[in-house]
Amino acid sequence: VQLQASGGGLVQAGGSLRLSCAGSGRTFSSYNMGWFRQAPGKEREFVAAISWSGGSTYYADSVKGRFTISRDNAKNTVYLQMNSLKPEDTAVYYCAAWLRGTYYSPVGYDYWGQGTLVTVSS
Repeated sequence: VQLQASGGGLVQAGGSLRLSCAGSGRTFSSYNMGWFRQAPGKEREFVAAISWSGGSTYYADSVKGRFTISRDNAKNTVYLQMNSLKPEDTAVYYCAAWLRGTYYSPVGYDYWGQGTLVTVSS
């Protein structure tokens, strides 16, 4: 599975962005998907995840109520709608695919996209 993330950019605090992650391959719909982010000088951290069917979603406490993860398997795409953005959300955002393991740990993910930069100004 190859993943291509897009949709990052510069936005003011309180604004919104929608990230997209396009996947290739017929097996995309078999994979659970996640979003992680990494700020300068910090470790990569879990943001959100969604099961292969879209029936289950998971969020980090820091984004719960502000971010929404969704997927469209017909389009091989997963989305991250980010609202009420804060300067501390500034990071490179990565999408990733996993089959087994723990959704909040990057170790269990099998495939990664290249990342898209989100910058939130105060």
